[in-house]
Amino acid sequence: MFMHTFCRVFVRKDPSKLGQTLHINYHRFSPHLNCNLSSLKHPTIVDNEETQSDPHQSSPSSYISKRIEKRLEKAKSERIKLEDSQKMPKQSKEIVQDFLKNNNDDFPLEVPVDFPSDSQKYLNWYRSQERKAHRLKVDPETTTCILFPGQGSQFVGMGKALLDYPNVKEMFEIANNILGYDLLKFCLNGPQQELNKTRICQPAVLVTSLAAVEKLKTDHLQVIENCISVAGFSVGEFAALVFSGAITFEDAIKLVKVRAEVMQAASEAIPSGMLSVFCTHKTNLSLAMEVSREVCKQKHGIKNPICHVANYLYPDCKVIAGHEQAIEFIAQNAKDFGIKRTKRLAVSGAFHTSLMQDGLPEFSNALKKVEFQPPAIPVFSNVKAERYSNSNQEFQKLLKLHLVKPVKWEQTMHVLYSRKKGENFPHTYEVGPGKHLGTLLRMVNLTAFQNYHKVEI
Repeated sequence: MFMHTFCRVFVRKDPSKLGQTLHINYHRFSPHLNCNLSSLKHPTIVDNEETQSDPHQSSPSSYISKRIEKRLEKAKSERIKLEDSQKMPKQSKEIVQDFLKNNNDDFPLEVPVDFPSDSQKYLNWYRSQERKAHRLKVDPETTTCILFPGQGSQFVGMGKALLDYPNVKEMFEIANNILGYDLLKFCLNGPQQELNKTRICQPAVLVTSLAAVEKLKTDHLQVIENCISVAGFSVGEFAALVFSGAITFEDAIKLVKVRAEVMQAASEAIPSGMLSVFCTHKTNLSLAMEVSREVCKQKHGIKNPICHVANYLYPDCKVIAGHEQAIEFIAQNAKDFGIKRTKRLAVSGAFHTSLMQDGLPEFSNALKKVEFQPPAIPVFSNVKAERYSNSNQEFQKLLKLHLVKPVKWEQTMHVLYSRKKGENFPHTYEVGPGKHLGTLLRMVNLTAFQNYHKVEI
């Protein structure tokens, strides 16, 4: 008679043999157990069933032996413990292959079925309730992705075509009350030089983009209803968060107001800028940025020069940002580093670099006042090129890092539009000023670009 008996069976490869040895751990046996555990032999599992040891000879006819045999039989029947770490029994392989053939949509598996993990994944799926659930198969072409542009896409006259749509004028009035100036006036009449200023440009792009959503609701409601994911470039990420329901329109205006002001102040404190760099396979951009920083140290006396990639646009194009002297050096010496051509951006500072560091405390305080909600639609972060979780802390952390970390737009496009050959793509709508994001999509994924649409504002 014994109590609290526990037996664990597992298979481990024996390096001295071609097969595997079944090792048996005995744990928490009662002290009253009248059995010599050392007398139990370890049965050996070999690849050839004909040479497998006789179970009657390898285990005693005792209660413990029966428990072990039951455990072993269960492990064999479920194929959890495989006979070889690199081979799958023929029967299990046929089961998995047949399963994949008939359930490809419900259980996509890209790795070869020769791996032991394939069998385990099949068993996990088979035991779950997921296989019993009814799932509708949706054609990707019936779904939509919405992209919101960022700073640099602004132009005088933007929003004029939206004023007759519901809620648009009210949105600009709410923004005017929060910002303290007439935003719509700058959008319609400029001048361009004023509109390009960060403190005005960022709220203008945000409100105009969300006003364009109202146009979509009126003219093409199904685009909103069928949206499966949303992303925004730089300040456009705040428009994406409002669209998904993560924050309110008013909170977004307040955050962007503070964000634009601290970025404008950081830009005015240190002469800096941003430069689009068009590369080839011969381009050595890392060396160009390193040399530019060294020139800033030796020639201009800058102790901690900054020159880094601020935006990943597509494989052959990046945006670098940093001290004005570093940017100017690369622009003038582009050919020496194999750079095809360069183009200055119409922005006032080195955004998404550590030169924005001084603005973090004030912006962090603003973020703490906002309560983020779980987004109804997946929103992809520029910092991680991954979707946001439902964590309030993650929203605050990533939006704070957003000031000083590069925009991983190219990586985000790969995540959104990676498909197997022959699969359809969702329809993509760029909602806001300009067509910059459509151009980037065309350079990253030409097939996905075939379903691109621009909402005119």
